[in-house]
Amino acid sequence: MKKLIVLLVLISNTVFAQIHNPVNWSTKVEKVNEQEYDLIATAEIEVNWHLYSQNITEEGPYGAPIPTTFSFDVTENFELIEDVKEGEGHTIDDPVFQIPIKYFETSADFKQRIKINSTKGLKITGTVEFMVCDDTSCLPPEEIDLEFVIPESSASIATITDTAKKKEDVKKGQTSKKQKNKGLLSIFLIAFFSGFAALLTPCVFPMIPMTVSFFTKQSKTKAAGIKNAIIYGLSIVVIYVGLGIVISLIFGPNALNALSTNVWFNVIFFFLLVIFAVSFLGAFELTLPSSWGTKVDAQADRGGMIGIFFMALALAIVSFSCTGPIVGTILVEAAAGGNQIGPAIGMLGFSLAIAIPFALFAAFPGWLNSLPKSGGWLNTVKVVLGFLELALAFKFLSNADLVLQLHWLEREVFLAIWITIFGVLAFYLFGKIQLPHDSPLTHISVGRLSLGLVVLSFTIYMIPGLWGAPLNLISAFPPAQHYSESPYGVGFTKQGSAVGTDSHGDIPEGAHLMAPHNIISFNDYNSGLAYAKKVNKPIMIDFTGHACVNCRKMEQNVWAKDKVLNILKNDIVLISLYVDDKRPLPKSEQTESKLKPGKKLKYIGQKWSEFQTIKYGANAQPFYVLMDLNEENLLDPVAYTPDVDEYYNWLKEGIANFK
Repeated sequence: MKKLIVLLVLISNTVFAQIHNPVNWSTKVEKVNEQEYDLIATAEIEVNWHLYSQNITEEGPYGAPIPTTFSFDVTENFELIEDVKEGEGHTIDDPVFQIPIKYFETSADFKQRIKINSTKGLKITGTVEFMVCDDTSCLPPEEIDLEFVIPESSASIATITDTAKKKEDVKKGQTSKKQKNKGLLSIFLIAFFSGFAALLTPCVFPMIPMTVSFFTKQSKTKAAGIKNAIIYGLSIVVIYVGLGIVISLIFGPNALNALSTNVWFNVIFFFLLVIFAVSFLGAFELTLPSSWGTKVDAQADRGGMIGIFFMALALAIVSFSCTGPIVGTILVEAAAGGNQIGPAIGMLGFSLAIAIPFALFAAFPGWLNSLPKSGGWLNTVKVVLGFLELALAFKFLSNADLVLQLHWLEREVFLAIWITIFGVLAFYLFGKIQLPHDSPLTHISVGRLSLGLVVLSFTIYMIPGLWGAPLNLISAFPPAQHYSESPYGVGFTKQGSAVGTDSHGDIPEGAHLMAPHNIISFNDYNSGLAYAKKVNKPIMIDFTGHACVNCRKMEQNVWAKDKVLNILKNDIVLISLYVDDKRPLPKSEQTESKLKPGKKLKYIGQKWSEFQTIKYGANAQPFYVLMDLNEENLLDPVAYTPDVDEYYNWLKEGIANFK
């Protein structure tokens, strides 16, 4: 009888709201060889919806979407021999979460390779948990059972052929070209400007006049000089891009994806960048064996195109103590992005920035007169780069801490480290600190003073972050605001809010202040309802999710407006129910699902998701309900409403109906 009532409620509710089911999963098995098979799960995705990648571990200021996750019921009959592979998809710099996020549209294939230990037929089971969003709403994480069957006779399973692979690769390539990969453009631009920075180091800058002298002597005519200069510039590009290609081929796309998600890779990158930074600060120099330079110099004396190429290689080797840490950092950053051609694109940007000035000065020697003279300022550039590398290193350590949820490097600690690093850099630029390779300093130049003022301003800008300021300029680097010792900022007390903000008085039992707007909010329905009856105020249920993109948009762009924020703080009782809350329910509350008979509700988020679906006939977030103390709607619920006036009028109408 209860199931019949639930069914009737759902049918009646769908007249006014919609239950979304935008992803359908199918499975198949492909034979690789006699012992190895690929288990392939395919997601068919409705138009305008997108499914998130497996490889999302970094959190922005407002968290991150929930990644697609596979688990398999492993038995003695088979073993997993690789991680789950996925297609290319699209990678964007998400404007809400403010981090690079990969997702899939239309369809997505996920492939798990296994090795069987038995020739008998196998039935392999597993699950996939995933989250999907469109432009206006997100659905709560859903868990689907998967089943793969390997028959006793494997003849019925098609072996993967090169032709099938090529067709699949072409299809994926056509899909991926529909949207520009902004991640690769970012890598290129960062590497390009890093190349210009490398030009201004003491290992590279003095090489410019030496190179010009070489070409002036070798070239009998101006045309020959320009030709040789172009060959020289192209040789520099070929050398560095070749290095990027080698890195890409060694690791492969799946290993590169793992770099951004693997804890140990992030820890290794941290120590690697610290070594680079300490080298730039003057503790020691990273150099290649001197025999390499001697052998390459001998080849450069041969002349012709071969000689020019080896002269470019000599530049790369001789300048390694300055360019090596920069190149290493670019390769680390590009590899951690998970794109197979990222390292090659990074080296293309870096080498172009090096090659263009060298080629131009070699082609037009008269331009040398406009260059500043070498001096102590070159080492200053090197030291500044060292401080930047040291700051970047802690981003990788933070990634590892976030994945393990150790809370060793929370937001306040991270910001304190950055404030210290950039504060010391400012003192260095003002001449208050000297490092081993610095020249005696009698005065500082206007340029150095200006850079010091910029760094000091940046340092002071970060300080309010310790008190909960969002720090939008660097929001992609420190941990999210909720990953902190005090989510509401240092100085917060329960008798008020953060120091200097509006006072709320005592926070009701079971409530908390929702950052960053300091709205009193309940995460439990019954607690919020009891408090609303006590203070005689209408209730707004906010069906939301930690990884809901459009929920964050509403909170940033609509709730933050004064007239809306005033209502949320003073005129209603807010109950925020997170449908992706993965905390386990108490054993006494783990009941059978009314929507999926035979399955138990194990998590708090599943409880609120089912509550929303059954009572309101909707399963997308955000979803807002205004109701009275008898739990009756005051007006029709609304979903994503980016228009501030429309949302404000909806709130005002509901409150007026309550009164």
